[in-house]
Amino acid sequence: MRGLAIDITPLRRSRDFRLLWGGELLSQIGSQFTLVALFVQVYALTHSSVAVGLIGLAQLVPMLFVSIGFGPQIDRRDRRTLLVFAQLGLMTSSALLLFGAHLGHPPLVLIYGAAALSAAFLSVSMPTRSAMTPRLVSPELLPQAAALNQIMWQTAGIIGPALGGIVVSTYGLTWAYGVDVVSYLASLTAALMVGSQRPIPADVDDEDVGFAAVLNGLRYLRGRRVLQSTFTIDIVAMVFGMPRVLFPVLSDKQFHRGTEVVGWLFAAAAFGAFVGAASSGWIGRVRRPGLAIIVAVAVWGAAIAAFGLVGANLGLALLFLAIAGAADVISAVFRNTIQQLVVPDGLRGRISSINIFVVAGGPRLGDLEGGLVASAFTPTVSVVSGGLLCLAGVAVIAITVPQFARWHSGDPP
Repeated sequence: MRGLAIDITPLRRSRDFRLLWGGELLSQIGSQFTLVALFVQVYALTHSSVAVGLIGLAQLVPMLFVSIGFGPQIDRRDRRTLLVFAQLGLMTSSALLLFGAHLGHPPLVLIYGAAALSAAFLSVSMPTRSAMTPRLVSPELLPQAAALNQIMWQTAGIIGPALGGIVVSTYGLTWAYGVDVVSYLASLTAALMVGSQRPIPADVDDEDVGFAAVLNGLRYLRGRRVLQSTFTIDIVAMVFGMPRVLFPVLSDKQFHRGTEVVGWLFAAAAFGAFVGAASSGWIGRVRRPGLAIIVAVAVWGAAIAAFGLVGANLGLALLFLAIAGAADVISAVFRNTIQQLVVPDGLRGRISSINIFVVAGGPRLGDLEGGLVASAFTPTVSVVSGGLLCLAGVAVIAITVPQFARWHSGDPP
């Protein structure tokens, strides 16, 4: 059992990693309240899965420009200062949603605008935290740190949606958005305390600035098929196999339940991911992380397709979402480990920004895809076809990039 249990050594050895981890945990719980409230609010205002899916499009555009354009700043600036700036921006976006909820029937442009602002600042916050991690823990502890970050996100993903669905159903949207605003105080305080004795800059060339710096980050990926595959395989999984945009309509039309079930569906995937991360003590013994990613994403796609075929059986639906979540977290840990091991520190902000765009932007694009397919056919067709397309995409990547499955630590990326 000790061999399976997650290794918490990074939390014990690094005060700064511990601060960031704890602050982000509380903040992410609040963010999950907003995630549920946002989907429920737009569906209640429009009764349209396409309108809910457009939240993803509203967030995708700023994510693209900020992730690519701001990455060089993460490699040049004090990363603690950037993290503080991002937390203040995220708090502001949630405050706008809180204001909209007070209006009762806010215009959709306000909701989409606040969601877009949140996505922009998230595209600063997440890669900044990721780029800081190798400075906070030693290289041999990076896989354990990645697993602990997944534990943090999935714990928030269990608690936040489950409570958020109840709060929205019982007390209304205002309370849900208000909890999120207050929760940012935890991550803001942690960011202010991290590295308070010294900044955390990266070592970069003085001439590596402006648009040239952006291009240098993109050029680094050229020819590195293994590193590229860590991005493409996640895009396939999230665009085709992430059915979260359909949770409100499935809760209403398929399971014939209230908004609390929306929170349960979100929480089920997060619970599976939590179990997967908590039992990840074996990850340090895996010598072919690329193969592990391929298997994990294939399990994800199969579980999502099965989720789409359960009909009104809510218990089976939650089970398959939990299996999908466990597979997803294993994929995420190995993808993050490969990226942290092979990318030099002077490029880590830029590559982390690209990674965050893929990780956070993929589900947003998947929201649009899922909503459009559900409107053209049915929600069930959207979910099942997405899972099957995910499996097909994994097969294509495994066949066309055979070195991805064979890759060992220390090999060229």
